[in-house]
Amino acid sequence: MTVRDVMTANPTCCTQDTPLQDVAQMMVTCDCGEIPVVDSEKTRKPVGVVTDRDIVCRAVAEGRNPKDLPASAVMTSPAVTVAVDGSIDEVIELMETHQIRRVPVVDQDGRICGIVSQADIARHEPGTETGELVREVSAK
Repeated sequence: MTVRDVMTANPTCCTQDTPLQDVAQMMVTCDCGEIPVVDSEKTRKPVGVVTDRDIVCRAVAEGRNPKDLPASAVMTSPAVTVAVDGSIDEVIELMETHQIRRVPVVDQDGRICGIVSQADIARHEPGTETGELVREVSAK
């Protein structure tokens, strides 16, 4: 099984200058907690990600008005990515190593083509592997 088999294809993306309020609205519309940030809509090469936690910790908690900020003000960069033909073990290792819950997926040209979340792994992997992943990502 490869990343392609478990990923959510064609995720909604934003650019570094997308207003943060628009990014938050994308999360609501797509029912997700992370929006990949790409260099441009044309090339779709990931440069970072914005998570719901990024918005809370890097804007709201600091007293900054999210309505006045672009995605670049709170994004996590660089983006940790996995190749579309990578193994499930590879994406699990990335999640555990970087303590992240989602990983953007790139094609052979480095363009974003999907995203893999812990939930995607849980739907396709045995419970013991999923439990280990959650424990490792949540450890601090």
